[in-house]
Amino acid sequence: MADTKQIEDKTKEPEDELAGSEAPLLEHLVELRKRLIYSAITIVVLMAFCFIFASTIYDWLLIPYKNAVPGANLIFTAPQELFFTYLNVALFGAIFLGFPIVASQIYMFVAPGLYKHERKAFLPYLVATPIFFVAGAALVYFIVLPMALHFFAGMQTADIQMLTSVSEYLGLAMLLILAFGVCFQLPVILTLLAQIDLIHVDTLKKGRRYAIVGILIFAAFITPPDPISQIGLALPMYALYELSIISVRMIEKRRAAALAAQEAELSGSSE
Repeated sequence: MADTKQIEDKTKEPEDELAGSEAPLLEHLVELRKRLIYSAITIVVLMAFCFIFASTIYDWLLIPYKNAVPGANLIFTAPQELFFTYLNVALFGAIFLGFPIVASQIYMFVAPGLYKHERKAFLPYLVATPIFFVAGAALVYFIVLPMALHFFAGMQTADIQMLTSVSEYLGLAMLLILAFGVCFQLPVILTLLAQIDLIHVDTLKKGRRYAIVGILIFAAFITPPDPISQIGLALPMYALYELSIISVRMIEKRRAAALAAQEAELSGSSE
């Protein structure tokens, strides 16, 4: 009887972890509004800060263009174009720098509704999120963007020269950097879902063919209509998908070993 009572107490522990965390819908909406306001304030403050250094950020973003198209100059065709370009550059810098803060606000919103082991599972991914984001941005900056620019510049002829607008180039560069940074969160998201037992390795294996089609369609929509950018995004995303399968498999093996050890402990105590 005592052993039965002990086992029942252990099964009740996960339920008790959420005790006191229930809240009406209105309180959840108030909390969501607070997190959105904090995130918006972060972006606005960082945007004002980045606008001071907009010309420096602009020069850094211009390096791939200068390396890929030596001697070429960017132009602007409207008096206000350069000013709004600097505003976009400041917004880009704010999103880039504020991404970890926004991710932490998301965590603080969902954490009260999670079990203790689920909250622990979230924390490592708050560290991995900005790392993968920077890795995706670096891939664009050093590899994909220069290759795409070489491809476009190679289409010039003696009669047709490439005169690129500053807003169009920076729009392309910033879009690719942010898109790759977000897409590189794929293993983080899938591994986190596996950590809280919402996705399994068999599901990912069976969905591999659909994932390939989805990745190709997504790459075609998010990148310019050139094969360099599309392949440059599709191949890393598929590699990250395979990396996610390996990571999820390791998590399931670790979970199975922990369950086996727990069952052995319970059977030993019952004897």
